[in-house]
Amino acid sequence: MIDQVKSYLLSLQADICMQLEEVDGKAKFIKDEWSKPNGSGNGLTRVLTGGDVFEQAGVNFSIVHGDNMPASATALRPELAGRSFSALGVSLVIHPNNPYAPTSHANVRFFIAEKAGEDPIWWFGGGFDLTPYYGFDEDAILWHQTAKEACDPFGAEVYPKYKKWCDDYFYMKHRDEQRGIGGLFFDDLNKGSFKECFAFMQSVGNSYIKAYRPIIEKRKDTPFGDHERQFQLYRRGRYVEFNLVYDRGTLFGLQTGGRTESILMSLPPLVRWEYQYTPEPNTPEALLYEKYLKPQDWLSAPERNTKNNEN
Repeated sequence: MIDQVKSYLLSLQADICMQLEEVDGKAKFIKDEWSKPNGSGNGLTRVLTGGDVFEQAGVNFSIVHGDNMPASATALRPELAGRSFSALGVSLVIHPNNPYAPTSHANVRFFIAEKAGEDPIWWFGGGFDLTPYYGFDEDAILWHQTAKEACDPFGAEVYPKYKKWCDDYFYMKHRDEQRGIGGLFFDDLNKGSFKECFAFMQSVGNSYIKAYRPIIEKRKDTPFGDHERQFQLYRRGRYVEFNLVYDRGTLFGLQTGGRTESILMSLPPLVRWEYQYTPEPNTPEALLYEKYLKPQDWLSAPERNTKNNEN
């Protein structure tokens, strides 16, 4: 199981990095191979910084092993307590320069937990989500249409289920606010055969760049000024808050003694906070809060993709 998944994940990482380099046209990903000194894990972190399109892009592959599952995993699944485990995955976060180009995140992963004398427990998880700073209907529709197409071969109920799970997961209780426009999120997937579940994980992983590349290519050259840049930096603060307070992958990595630099590569290089910020009424910034940070069915009104918002 692990060898098959590892081979796919490394090829996925390489393909995504190649395509992002093509979009940027200037910067290249550096490769940072690492291993834990106690032999409990290793990985390949690839980071692009200072590009024409991307301020920072990180695409990380890692595999970790442990004698006991951490609290972030056993809290919801107590049957995993006392089992050794292996976990491997690809996780990425892309922060563009242009405020009109959205931040994106994707993750696909595989876990297997074992105990002498008992059958192993394995499952897949992952998904992708989009965090715009300025909203466009056509981008949201393309993002969700691609997500739906990734799910359709596996049943009509799959996309609505994992779309809702994504909306629920990327919600910041302390702000009463969504992180972005969502996408897909799934976890604990082991229904059916390993082959079927692995195929679904690959479908999700392969669909991320299909969804993101057209959006970033369309928005990367949109003119902007300091006003838009300052709003982008402010909204990036929400990304930091979610990842450090709620994100299960961040917590899992830190609790298992993972490589801190790779775990926190998701954080943007520049960010700011402002006390009691409120956008001016009837502005594109206000529209982000009023419309795009509200969970909704982006595929129910396809005519919306014919017109862009004027922002």
